[in-house]
Amino acid sequence: MIGKLKGLIDSYGEDFVILDVHGVGYVVQCSTRTLQNLPKPGEAAALAIETQVREDAIRLFGFTNDSERDWFRLLQTVQGVGAKVALAILGVLPPGELATAIGTQDKAMVSRAPGVGPKLAARIVAELKDKAPAFAALDPAVARLAGVEDAKAAPGPVQDAVSALVNLGYGRPQAAAAVAAGLKALGEDAETSALIRRGLRELAG
Repeated sequence: MIGKLKGLIDSYGEDFVILDVHGVGYVVQCSTRTLQNLPKPGEAAALAIETQVREDAIRLFGFTNDSERDWFRLLQTVQGVGAKVALAILGVLPPGELATAIGTQDKAMVSRAPGVGPKLAARIVAELKDKAPAFAALDPAVARLAGVEDAKAAPGPVQDAVSALVNLGYGRPQAAAAVAAGLKALGEDAETSALIRRGLRELAG
C-alpha cells in the first residue's frame, strides 16, 4: 500500500497530477486546492497518498499533508460521500475551515462544495460532530483562533471564552472554532462575555 510519494511533477490533468518517481509516472487524483498548491512541471513535490483498491482499478489520491488525508478518510464514513465528493469538499475547505464548519454546524459552508446539496451537508456536519475533534486536534488551524498561531498566545478574553464554553460541556475544538467565528464577527476588542454569547449562538446554530 502506498502512503507517500516523492518525485518530480511530470504533468497535470483536470483533476490529477502525474508524479515521476524514479522514472515511474504515478497518476494521483487531487483536490483542486491541492493541485493549485503544487509546483510547476519539472519541480520536486511530495504527497501524502491514500490508496484505494477496487476489483477493476487501483486509485491513488494525493494530499499536501496527513491531516488532509485523514479528513478525506473521515468524510467517506458519511453515507453518500465517496472519494469524488470528499475531494470536492477539500477543494473548497482546507482542514481547519472544515473543522470549524463542523464544530459550528455550519451546513452552508459545507454545501459550497460541488455535488454537496443541503441534505448531504446537514448529514456531514451532524455525523462528524463527535468524530471531528480528534482529527481537528491534528490541525493547528483550528487552534489558531482567527489568526493566532498558538491558542495559548490568544488574547485573554478569547482564552477565557473558550474555557467557559469547555466548562459548559463543549469540546475544545468546537469551542475554539465558535469563539474564532465570534472574534471575526465582533472584532479583536470583543469582551469575554460578548464572545461567550456569540460562541453559544454559533454552537446552537
